[in-house]
Order: sequence, then C-alpha cells, then structure tokens
Amino acid sequence: MTSVIVNNVDKSYGKVQALTDISFSVEKGELFGIIGPDGAGKTTLFRILTTVLKPSKGSATVEGFDVVKDYKKIRQIAGYMPGRFSLYPDLSVQENLEFFATIFGTTIQENYELVKDIYSQIEPFKNRPAGKLSGGMKQKLALSCAMIHKPDILFLDEPTTGVDAVSRKEFWEMLIRLKNSGITILVSTPYMDEASLCDRVALIQNGRILAIDKPDEITKTFTKKLFAVKSENNYKLLKTLQEYEKTGSIYPFGEYLHFSPVEDSFKEEELMEYLKSKGCEAVEINTQEPTIEDCFMNLMTSHE
Repeated sequence: MTSVIVNNVDKSYGKVQALTDISFSVEKGELFGIIGPDGAGKTTLFRILTTVLKPSKGSATVEGFDVVKDYKKIRQIAGYMPGRFSLYPDLSVQENLEFFATIFGTTIQENYELVKDIYSQIEPFKNRPAGKLSGGMKQKLALSCAMIHKPDILFLDEPTTGVDAVSRKEFWEMLIRLKNSGITILVSTPYMDEASLCDRVALIQNGRILAIDKPDEITKTFTKKLFAVKSENNYKLLKTLQEYEKTGSIYPFGEYLHFSPVEDSFKEEELMEYLKSKGCEAVEINTQEPTIEDCFMNLMTSHE
C-alpha cells in the first residue's frame, strides 16, 4: 500500500519558487528521507504534506486523503515534528505530553506503550520545564508528543539539526525501531551521512528533486574515478586543483579534498606529478569510494 503520493507539486511565495514539479511516492512502513541543504525546499514540502500550506499547483495524498480537501482527517492520523522546537517551554515535560494527548482525545496511559522507549529516557525529568531541557531531550519530547495519538505516519522535519552526535545516533535508532513496528516515516535532513539509514531517499536542491532511489543504488550512479587528496596546505591544494586542466570536480570533504578527473584513463601518478610540480608538499592521495554526498554534488553540477 502507498502511504504518500505527490504529483507535480509546485509552491511559490510571490516571485520565489520554493518547489518545482515535485513527484514521488512513499510505501507503507517505509523510512523515506528527503535529503538536501538549507533552502532546498524540504520544510515547504513537509508543510504541504501536513496540511499547513496549500500547493500552488499539483496534488498530494497522505494515506489516501487529499492534503487540501481532507486536511482534518490527515491531521488526525499524522504526527508532525517541525524543525524548530515548538512545544511549550514553560510547561513541564509531562504537561506538554498531556496537552498533546488531550488535543487528540487520548491519554498518556492509553498510548504509553507506543512512546515508552522514547519517553522513558526523559521521564526522570518529567517535572522540568521543556525549555530547560538539552537539545537531545527536547527532540525526544517532541517525538513523544508527535507519537502520543498513535499516528499512522510521521513527518519529521530536520529532527537532528543542532543535536550532538550521540543524541543523533540514539534518535535514528529510535526511528528504525518505530519503522520496524510498521509506522511510515518521512524524515528530512541536511546531513548526507543520515541518508544511508533510510530505505529510500530523495535528493532535493533548489526546490527540485535530483534523484530518488535506495542509498546504495544512488552511489552506484557515480561512475567516474574519485580520489581523496590532502596536503600540508589544503587551501593551496584546492586552488592548485581548481586550475588543473584535468580536474572534473573538486570539493572539500573534511580533512580531504575529493577530486574527480575529466578522463577515465587518468592515473593517480599524473595527479601526484602535477601537484609536486606546483610545490604542494606532503601530498597524500587515496582511491575513494563515492558517498551520497559525492553523488549529490555531482547531480547538482549536472543540473546547473
């Protein structure tokens, strides 16, 4: 069964085109990622799917309900966690959860088993004001509030932005457990490394979808040679490679630069020889397996 269907959706704010011809579908029980940088259109798309915004063009359904005509029904069956912490900071942890349960005509006790694994981690602080929680705990409370009415589908807009690495890992472990229980989850993130944790992903940039597939299938589309390069002075290295006639693409990736040549016959020795001739010192070159981020950068270039 298909949980979400999006057909040729556009959204504009005056002269600003936020989304252009967006189409995709999400199957029941799938963990589907919308991956892209800030300003790519992820939040606008989620606001349309959660009936907060109307599309300028096109149509979309959630669990068979139209996002415009059936917005009241969608709000009853969907859980939404916006990117910005939107709970009541002056209410305690427990009061926030009780409030959201009451809005949906349920109680904490009735659906406690559903949020137990998540909420039990913050329950020792149930009397603390939500605004005084750490970033990771705020996210766990927000997810508990989005889950308390037992939704069929979850929309999580950048749930791990600004959260420490340990909390990010714990949060994704929780999402995978929820997905394994049969809940459909759509999650947006600017972190490319989180893409590999999804069943399928849509790569989005400037309001357009660049690719949709399983993460490992997307990485297979990168067929060019790829090298990870670093030196004593990476800034000089970057400028040197940008001037190199055989450079296809060059981007910083952590302590390395990812270099792809224009020719398939290009050899590592050629690169080393060129860099030494330009005075680059302590050069290290390794063959690199492409990541989702490499594919994203490659797709961005091809769609310019």
